[in-house]
Amino acid sequence: MLVKICGIMDPEALDTACRTGAGMVGFVFYPPSPRAVGAAQAAALIARMPRGAAPVGLFVDATDDQIAAVLEEAPLRVLQLHGQESPERCAALRDRFGLPVMKALGIAGEADFALLDAYAPVVDRFLLDAKPPRGASLPGGNATRFDWTLLAGRAIPRPWLLAGGLSPVNVASAIRASGAPGVDVSSGVERLRGIKDPVLIAAFVAAALAA
Repeated sequence: MLVKICGIMDPEALDTACRTGAGMVGFVFYPPSPRAVGAAQAAALIARMPRGAAPVGLFVDATDDQIAAVLEEAPLRVLQLHGQESPERCAALRDRFGLPVMKALGIAGEADFALLDAYAPVVDRFLLDAKPPRGASLPGGNATRFDWTLLAGRAIPRPWLLAGGLSPVNVASAIRASGAPGVDVSSGVERLRGIKDPVLIAAFVAAALAA
């Protein structure tokens, strides 16, 4: 079970995520987000991480120059693309930066799975997230969930993580309902919007790994 804690901004949250067994930690490079960090801030946090945990950079329709500027300071190991990036754009970024690409796709119903085949040849992992609510200002981190049973028994053509509305309370049932090999959480382990709670992080990781 791969667990990713996204939107990390401070050492206490980072240390808790890594100590309890999170395999990925996400840093948000999208200024409108309340969880956004700068490259120097992310670099200082990444320096604290054990080698076994992968730092992931979340970008939303970023330019090459914006991504390159972050990578000059912060040694990310995965690019998470959480905007409207096309398969061609994913392929171009993967080739230019030589890093694995994780593409976030919004799921609301059966028809949304049609996109998987177009992206599968050019990405390394999917993040299957709930579509943002109408009028939402952020593409993710909205505490919204979708019908997890849509994933049960479904062949996904790349490794994948389940996201959207997960919390320490429901992550075990989400894993059982979906068959997810990994999970991603952000708002579900916060005590205030954008502020991670180490107690909730520890509880989430424990529940996911136990499931």
